[in-house]
Amino acid sequence: MDHEVFHVHDPRTLKAVAHPLRVLLLGELRTNGPATATELAGRLGESSGSTSYHLRQLARYGFVEQDPDRRDRRERRWRAIHRFTSWSDVEMAATAEGREAAAFLRRRQLEKLTADVENFERERDLWSEAWVEAAGMSDVVVRLSPATVASLYERVSAMLLEAAERDRDDPDARPVAVLLAAHPRRDPAAGHE
Repeated sequence: MDHEVFHVHDPRTLKAVAHPLRVLLLGELRTNGPATATELAGRLGESSGSTSYHLRQLARYGFVEQDPDRRDRRERRWRAIHRFTSWSDVEMAATAEGREAAAFLRRRQLEKLTADVENFERERDLWSEAWVEAAGMSDVVVRLSPATVASLYERVSAMLLEAAERDRDDPDARPVAVLLAAHPRRDPAAGHE
């Protein structure tokens, strides 16, 4: 992938990826690498015509591109251009279109987290003891400023990329969904938000 993060500033661009099939297609390409519309259709239970159309829409808005490393001249393989998509919720909140797209993507992240947890719980007995012990989630409530939370996101993202690079060739490495969430809670004792 050419760039790590696609910083979206246009609500129409964010809306383009905020489509149920498009977000799945982009996720497949980011996770499993380049594929044809037909391969993606088979994985997702869709028609190749539908996946082809939505891949072209993702390409139009800069999320995917044709992979130059084709297996043959007739094949049209697609690849994700970036590893991550980022946007400013404040910037997107300026329009109804932006608010709707950002809300859809936040809900999609929660749905994906729930599905990952449920799948792991169903398949727990198939995983090694090391994976069972390592997997999970926790929550901690601490007092932080917005600047500190932003810094934590940056630091954790950098650490994850370093860890992924370090484990790239490890035979025990598997795709791992890591979700970092931080949401402030009202503090009635302080008399403000």
